[in-house]
Amino acid sequence: MPRRNPPRFDTSRLKTHIDAMAEQTVEVSPDASSRHLHNGVDTPLPPADLHGSYVNHRPLPTEGVDKRHAYIIGSGIGGLCAAFFLVRDGHMPAENITILESQKVEGGALDGAGNAEEGYIVRGGREMEATYQNFWDVFSEIPALELPAPFTVLDEYRIVNDADKNWSKARLLEKQGQIRDSATMGLSRLQQVELARLFLARKEDLDDITVEEWFSEGFLNSNFYTLWRTMFAFQNWHSVLEMKLYMHRFLHLLDGLNDMTALVFPKYNQYDSFVRPLMGWLIAQGVNVQYDTVVRDLEMDIRGESKTTTAILCRTTDGEKTIKVRPRDLVFVTIGSIVEDTAYGTDDTEPKLQVNQPDPRIGSSWQLWKKLAEKSPDFGRPEKFCADVPSSTWESATLTCKPSPLTEKIKELAVNDPYSGKTVTGGVVTFTDSAWLMSLTVNRQPHFLDQPSDVIVPWVYGLFMDKPGDYVKKPMPECTGEEILTELCYHLGLIDQVGDVMAATIVRSALMPYITAQFMPRAQGDRPWAVPAGSTNLACLGQFVETHNDVVFTLESSVRTARIGVYSLLGIKKQVPDIYPGQYDIRRLLRATRTLNNDEAVLGEGLLRLFLEGTYLENILPLGPNETPDDLKGTGMFEQQLNHLRGLLEGKHSLATAKGWLQGAINNFRKRH
Repeated sequence: MPRRNPPRFDTSRLKTHIDAMAEQTVEVSPDASSRHLHNGVDTPLPPADLHGSYVNHRPLPTEGVDKRHAYIIGSGIGGLCAAFFLVRDGHMPAENITILESQKVEGGALDGAGNAEEGYIVRGGREMEATYQNFWDVFSEIPALELPAPFTVLDEYRIVNDADKNWSKARLLEKQGQIRDSATMGLSRLQQVELARLFLARKEDLDDITVEEWFSEGFLNSNFYTLWRTMFAFQNWHSVLEMKLYMHRFLHLLDGLNDMTALVFPKYNQYDSFVRPLMGWLIAQGVNVQYDTVVRDLEMDIRGESKTTTAILCRTTDGEKTIKVRPRDLVFVTIGSIVEDTAYGTDDTEPKLQVNQPDPRIGSSWQLWKKLAEKSPDFGRPEKFCADVPSSTWESATLTCKPSPLTEKIKELAVNDPYSGKTVTGGVVTFTDSAWLMSLTVNRQPHFLDQPSDVIVPWVYGLFMDKPGDYVKKPMPECTGEEILTELCYHLGLIDQVGDVMAATIVRSALMPYITAQFMPRAQGDRPWAVPAGSTNLACLGQFVETHNDVVFTLESSVRTARIGVYSLLGIKKQVPDIYPGQYDIRRLLRATRTLNNDEAVLGEGLLRLFLEGTYLENILPLGPNETPDDLKGTGMFEQQLNHLRGLLEGKHSLATAKGWLQGAINNFRKRH
């Protein structure tokens, strides 16, 4: 492809301010949680967590960018978005960008493949929501999949979700297909305190602590934790620090946890919805993609704290290859992979894992990260995440279903007819008494562009991999697709019709050894920053990169690392906004507090109602079940809570418990000071 001339900008009329900007230090990745919000001459930039149009401005190109080249290792969403930001915000000529991908197809964990005859397969999906500032910024510019120009993926996404509200009417099931009540979180007062303690704890005090070390057994058996763990795929031995980050990141969604009303979903699978249009845009710009290329190592010139990548060593279909990297060229590397070494099964075969083998194609992203870590501790400690495969594994199965008793049962659990094109289950439906803790979801259909009109594609996953099933007495990884389908039918109350279901269903399973590796307990220094200390031309991407406040296992987190890496290495004078500040919104805090209190008024809410009645701020108060704004008026709740408080103070046990909490807080304060 012929080289394009770089764009020319006449900036002479803004020279005074551009020169001043060149002297300005811009913190690309600010930490909003460490600052006291205020306005003053010391705050030239907007707040670190400001979202919206004002932070979507285009930066000017940096000097010499048209002569620099970029090499992106891995074509997951992080790698693809790194290319996007290099082109749009970095003004780098697209033909100077090369993506190196070890597989034959791009997309990483965002996959979707197959056909109706052999069965479709999707290894996993990501719940999504509206505050993914970096992700939606990208897709507000990518041409829509089905609408004509000038419409974008975001435009198309809004049409689908605004017209078709997501919700679930059968979030939890038990006793072979009976809907279990999930209206409240089922947390006792003490269990609510456990959660509040985590919310208030400092991040640096939670290194290497697990969920089960922090919480009581009663909490781990609550409705709240069942809803939480099955939505996000948390295990008891995972990082309680990550759980805390999730609480802060998604506090504004807590009152939609039990019915999935806070979520939005694409029309199709995530490969067709996001990877296909983004890849099409990159190719149209002139970005180069090289498949079947396994990067096995990076050569570096390390002098003191400085680290400059000088070469990329890779294996291609044509043999060994070395790509020379000049000092001003850039390298972006996806470290680790949550879908690395996936093993696949069929109707009559179970998946066979191959991990930690000498084959260079097995665990290639992990091998590369380990080699980087050997060069410097600034690249983190990959063994903290990949060394315990049984603790980071779960299995999914994609069903290709023609009409059968299973599709009829799905109709009973669905919000809309599965063949209507609208929301079906509205997210995962969890069998709470399943030994595998199995969940089922059916997204909008068709889930694939070429899917026949009489086919439905559900997705199933199990969180517990070491326990025999309730009907099929084997752990899920030892089961064929038909055995997984049989266990599913048992929990749906269809075991007597399993033969008819089998005759109409194709099952393809995926056993993923590192799918929750990013949740493993960690400490400071275990994950590298997007640009590791001292790195002059290399940035890290993906789910194992440190950020100030964002979480892992989301599309947003991968895009964030890509954006930080591009801005930092190119010296772009623009901040990447910190996470959405819903955790500081008093309305969200009050609503979340009531939700965690089983939708009952919390102590002090009566006083707030009394104080704010008839004022402009009355709307910040949360409404209870079946309440209307008129119910906020009057002193009934205040008097009721005042009497309740008197009872608490008169109770010796409650008073002793309160004293214990107070003494613990004092002791913690003394330790810190």
